[in-house]
Amino acid sequence: MLAILAAGSVFFPGLFLLSKQCLKSIPALRWSEGDAVIVSARLVSSVQAVMASSAGYIISSSCKDIIEDQHWLTSTYILFAVPYFVYDIYAMFMCYWYKLRVKGHEEASAAPQHMSSALTSYLRREFLMVLHHVVMVTVCFPVSVFWRQGKGDYFQGIMFMAELSTPSVCLGKILIQYKQQHTLLHKVNGALMLITFFICRVLLFPYLYYVYGRYASIPFHMVPFSVPWHCNFGAALLMAPQLYWFSLICRGALRLFMGTSRSQRPRPTTAAPKEPQTDGNTLPQPANGYSTRSTESELATH
Repeated sequence: MLAILAAGSVFFPGLFLLSKQCLKSIPALRWSEGDAVIVSARLVSSVQAVMASSAGYIISSSCKDIIEDQHWLTSTYILFAVPYFVYDIYAMFMCYWYKLRVKGHEEASAAPQHMSSALTSYLRREFLMVLHHVVMVTVCFPVSVFWRQGKGDYFQGIMFMAELSTPSVCLGKILIQYKQQHTLLHKVNGALMLITFFICRVLLFPYLYYVYGRYASIPFHMVPFSVPWHCNFGAALLMAPQLYWFSLICRGALRLFMGTSRSQRPRPTTAAPKEPQTDGNTLPQPANGYSTRSTESELATH
């Protein structure tokens, strides 16, 4: 157990540091510290998501009896992934810190000048995400490893596959960072993120209830009354933030495609292009492409 925890504690922070160093050192890139930190954090999140989804598929496809069948990868990957959620709290804070340092960013003028004040601001703004990570470590980890007593590996595997939506969320954040909202890639990725998040996170618990109903020969609407109360309570706690984040994604997608339709309206032509005018009140576009307007689809989901 300790060896697997140690492996995860080395792998995720190590991958983050290696990626950051490569992005800063490769001659063709030579990114700034802030850019390298933010992209590296997205990369690590995507790698973890692919690993979790792959493990989930292997586990769920190997369990014929959804209650009794066990797979060694279940507890192993839980132990390996726990350090990720601790690391990711730090990584999200570093992303927040560097975003505040960007000239022209919406919060740059009010950016905290000290790490302690920035930490307070980060915890206030990202409270739900930090709480989600803390619950994963302090509640879901002991429940999944010890309380289950080896039962329900199939359900655990399906829950791993919820991470399938994370890579598209991370790619969307990177595209927004570099002001690529107008590209076809951003629109396709936005649609993919909407679909995968809905299937893998919003429909997750209704699907698990449906599968259990079939297993126990219980009508779907009777399943909540047939399982222990703490199962319903835990499912509700885990599903509530997913619904909230999905609502933000929907609003961001609506704004994206509504903005696209407006941009396609004909514009009056001018006789000759004008040189861009600047004055003392105009902020230059930030070098790393942060939008000066907040985007709700930038939420961080894991």
